[in-house]
Amino acid sequence: TVLSSSTPGEQMTCWDPRIEEISKADLQALQYRHLKTLVYKLYSFSQFYHDRMKAANVHPDDIRSLDDIVKLPFMYKQDLRDNYPNKMFLGGQDELVRYHVSSGTTGKPTVVGYTQNDLNNWAVSVARALTSVGLGRKDIIQISYGYGLFTGGLGLHYGAERIGATVVPASVGNTERQIELIQDLKVTAICCTPSYMLHMAETSEKMGIDISRDTMLRTAVLGAEPWSEKMRKRIQELTGVKAYDIYGTSELSGPLFTECTEQNGIHIWGDLAYVEVLDPHTGEQLGPGERGELVVTMLQKEALPMVRYRIGDLTSYDDSTCPCGRSHVRISRIAGRVDDMLIIRGINVFPSQVEHALLTIPELGEHFQIEVDRRGALDNMLVRVELKPTAFSDKIDDMMSLKHRVARTLHGMLNISADVELVGPGTLARYEGKAKRVVDRRSI
Repeated sequence: TVLSSSTPGEQMTCWDPRIEEISKADLQALQYRHLKTLVYKLYSFSQFYHDRMKAANVHPDDIRSLDDIVKLPFMYKQDLRDNYPNKMFLGGQDELVRYHVSSGTTGKPTVVGYTQNDLNNWAVSVARALTSVGLGRKDIIQISYGYGLFTGGLGLHYGAERIGATVVPASVGNTERQIELIQDLKVTAICCTPSYMLHMAETSEKMGIDISRDTMLRTAVLGAEPWSEKMRKRIQELTGVKAYDIYGTSELSGPLFTECTEQNGIHIWGDLAYVEVLDPHTGEQLGPGERGELVVTMLQKEALPMVRYRIGDLTSYDDSTCPCGRSHVRISRIAGRVDDMLIIRGINVFPSQVEHALLTIPELGEHFQIEVDRRGALDNMLVRVELKPTAFSDKIDDMMSLKHRVARTLHGMLNISADVELVGPGTLARYEGKAKRVVDRRSI
């Protein structure tokens, strides 16, 4: 493994160029070897996968190339819930070294087990990711994701240590103290949710602290919730940091993959994961640039293998070599989730579309909430959005004009009308974890 060091913010080389800059042909050959081994292992030792493959009338011998992955059956989150807590695990208890458990806010929690090799691969994946955004030995990285059963904090923690950086395990909450630590410890990078980064910027301003002037913070690794390109620009303008998108789910292992310094797609390490993008309705594979549902096969996971796992996130992929030199497939920013999509009067609406529309209006802040209700037989959408302090006015005509402009912008983006409520700065709830953007009262 090659470790690079640099001053904070300086462009760095790959963490492991032998893998990150591997040729396309060699990478595909490596992926096929891993896939073939994985399928034989699951067919032989996993009752769940053996039964699922038998039902699909597929045998390991049928997998003769990477293209044959389409013969394998899909796996769904419901499978994890149905086999709670550990009926899908391979190997014995003595091989496990850790559990992580999802929040279970939308159903039964999912439990993920790890062998030592699983943890090592997880740390390696994050080490490559952090290196790709320019971080290294001389950086001080504050991790403001939750620690414990949630995978975010620990995944980034071990990846940051693997690149030789100094780690501040701040976790979530106590925001003023976090800002003090950023100042006092000369933190150069932070990992947290985009909404928490905005909250820290607001809190810093109230404390009389200018992040760009009064701290050494220059890099933010943000994820765990969908966010738009306009949100990135707003964060960078407010804080002076360069903001990078990170991707992962608890079932896959947590945070795994990031953009590189090009900020043009999230690198998926092909030796660890094979990605497909499918039409969410037909299940057919889509080509580069076509948006659909992300499906991931984890090629080297031991305790809880994942084959053709339908995550539900909406994205597209680019299989060209990145200008940074890395040859692995990149996925675009997550546009939302199949199950987060709101269908309002027959129109598909994603919170990310609403965010994008609102951030085109200079008078509006970054915090908003969508409330969906039903009036008689028709659905109704209300968008509450905070004003910037400089835009707040007690002149009714000014507010009505702005309200109409917001409504027109939303209609132009969504092709559906929405009620708009303008609220004062700091009115909407702030969250130290994932932001809660949608309240759907139709099912209450």
